[in-house]
Amino acid sequence: MSRLITSDMLARAFEAEGVDTLFTLMGDANMYWSTAMAARPGMRVIHARHESCAVSMAEGYHRATGKIGVASTTCGPGFTQIMTSLAMAARANIPLVVFAGDSPIAASWYLQQLDMAPLAHATGAHYVAVKHIDRLLDNVREAFQVAAVERKPVVLSVPMDMQKQPWPHLTDYTPSAELVPAAQRPIPDPEIVDKVCDMIAAAERPILLAGRGAPWSGARDAIQALAEQSGALLATSLLGKGLFDGDPYNLDLAGAFASDFAREQFAYSDLVIGIGVGLGHYTTEGGYLYPGAQVVQIDTNPRGLWQGLKTADLHVRADAKAAAEAILAGLKTRGIAKPGLRTPDMAREIADDHPDRKEYPVQPGMLDQRRVIEELDRTVPKDWDMVIGGGHYFSIAMTHLKGRPAEKYHVINDFGAIGSGLAAAIGVAQARGDGKVCLIEGDGSLMMHTQELDTIKRHGIRLLMAIINDGGYGAEFHKFRANNIDPSGAIHGRGDIAAMSRGFGLAGHTVNQAGSLGGLFTEHQGANVATVWDIIADDLIPSRSYRRIHYGEA
Repeated sequence: MSRLITSDMLARAFEAEGVDTLFTLMGDANMYWSTAMAARPGMRVIHARHESCAVSMAEGYHRATGKIGVASTTCGPGFTQIMTSLAMAARANIPLVVFAGDSPIAASWYLQQLDMAPLAHATGAHYVAVKHIDRLLDNVREAFQVAAVERKPVVLSVPMDMQKQPWPHLTDYTPSAELVPAAQRPIPDPEIVDKVCDMIAAAERPILLAGRGAPWSGARDAIQALAEQSGALLATSLLGKGLFDGDPYNLDLAGAFASDFAREQFAYSDLVIGIGVGLGHYTTEGGYLYPGAQVVQIDTNPRGLWQGLKTADLHVRADAKAAAEAILAGLKTRGIAKPGLRTPDMAREIADDHPDRKEYPVQPGMLDQRRVIEELDRTVPKDWDMVIGGGHYFSIAMTHLKGRPAEKYHVINDFGAIGSGLAAAIGVAQARGDGKVCLIEGDGSLMMHTQELDTIKRHGIRLLMAIINDGGYGAEFHKFRANNIDPSGAIHGRGDIAAMSRGFGLAGHTVNQAGSLGGLFTEHQGANVATVWDIIADDLIPSRSYRRIHYGEA
């Protein structure tokens, strides 16, 4: 009979699942397990200052590594804090395991008791409740298997008094990886492939639109070859950004953030083939982006109706790479090769395209954030990870950043929530360990979780943070102004973020002059500490997407 405590056995099981990093905030119901995890050889434990941030850090860790992220909270008020970050992870298909300590089984009454299952299910997460010590290891295995196979967050609920019991069994543990089905690449139906080839043969202005599923599948080269064979232009959804950077026929983003030139090409297109993309509301601009085109959707789980829209005229249930290769082979077999839109003139027009050419006078002592993002893009090397949070600045960042691989963009905007960018960037930076991570975040978002600057300092995490400080909630005050409503309720003033950062022991610089980022970046590289750039942005300059939607420039 082992002398192990159950929390120690749990730590061994998590270690056997390949866990090497835990993001936690300790309380009564998870403190012993968190300590047991820290005792495992080589285990890194990051102690967050807020439970929601611990989950977002685990999300960032997954984005950087592809491994299942692991976070932990106590029960009751610790667990209720993570609802937003849990919902974000569920919407983003992020595989996480959240170890949630639960109230003691044997207690007649417990102050922090709460039925956690309905809350977890409401966010879209899976819930596994440990009810007996004999089933505990099976429950751990189930949590990791569901997270991996279904790509979703899983809450593992373990009663606190069970964790302190002596472990009554042998210490053998079979990890979930030995039971998970081998990854497979679903191939398309040959009859459906023939139909797609027929549609390409009849099309004059085709566009291939790739989403997040395309880089997951490793489909980049196959899609580019298909585009060349069919004469198609290339574009991506927001979450596929960067996949075709460097290709002369790449229109960059489709949908709400598309440039005016890209939008024109979609408007005239007669065939759009979505590859590894949901073709939802934002990607298709509510179904109005390509009104005259026939639409094909290639996805492992295609939906005929998605976000209230008809997604396609023809659906191909297949892996992105397998489908692109099969369609390309079909075209070659039938001798179909078309120049289509891939002409030297088109390449020149794409090269000359710009996401936003409108000029604005800039207020004294402030910066045009469009030009700031361009300067930032020139300054930060292309092999750095870029973590982008949510807010008004978000569309400017995503349209003005160029020349970076798809896997280097981490967009923390699922569920439309702000405030999680900083924590996710900590997770990415901890996973990378090389200091080559840059966060672009808003001042309002940062203020929601400034306490995690202390986490950065305590754990020695090297991170560059570019904070777009427009003195308020830009997403709101620009909408107020567009509708001639007093915006003062959404304006909180420009706090001295640089000084605040220095107060946490980090480097902090106020940035209000164009051309200063190069020198500041060199200084950051030479320092052994995280850096915050407090970028004073002109609050009177709305983004192109806001002007189109809210200011009537559509």
